[in-house]
Amino acid sequence: MILGSNPIRETHYDVLSVKEDASYEEIRTSYRMAILNSHPDKLHSDHESGDRFLRVQKAWEILSDPKSRMVYDSELRDSRQNVVASEDIGLDDMMIEDTGEVMELFYQCRCGDHFSVDSLELGKMGYNLLRDGTEIFLRTPDALPASVVLPCGSCSLLVRLIINPDIKVPSDDCL
Repeated sequence: MILGSNPIRETHYDVLSVKEDASYEEIRTSYRMAILNSHPDKLHSDHESGDRFLRVQKAWEILSDPKSRMVYDSELRDSRQNVVASEDIGLDDMMIEDTGEVMELFYQCRCGDHFSVDSLELGKMGYNLLRDGTEIFLRTPDALPASVVLPCGSCSLLVRLIINPDIKVPSDDCL
C-alpha cells in the first residue's frame, strides 16, 4: 500500500511539486530543478539531502514512464479508497473558515479535536477548493468523484472526505 500507516503521506507528485494531472513536460521540468537543488555534492552530503535526492530520483523513475505512472496512479487511488476510516463525510458536512488567501475545512472528531485540511494542501493533491459567487466547491483533475483521508489532530481516528465535484456548499456556511 502506498500510504502505509500515515494517511497523508508524501506522494511522488508531492516530491516533485507537481499536480497529479501534470503533463510529462511539467514533471520533467520540476524533476530537473529538484534534482539540482537536492544533489548531495551540491549540499555537502548531509543525510537529509541524500534522502531527498533519492526520493526525487524514485519519483522521476515512476512518473516519467507512462506505464509505471498509470500503475502508480491506480495504486494511489486505491490506497485512498482502502484506508479504514471511522466515517465518510462530504464537503457539506465540514465547517469552512475563509481567511481570504486560504480556506480551512474542519470536521469535529468525537474526541473533541478536529479533522482538518486547507485549500493549499488540497491543491498539492490536485484538488482545487474554489469559490463561485455564493458557493464553494471542490474540483478534481478528472471531474470524477475522489476522496482524501484526514487524520484527527489528537487521536488515531480517520475520516474520508468524499470529493464530489457536483456538490456545492453555500458560502454563508463559512466561519
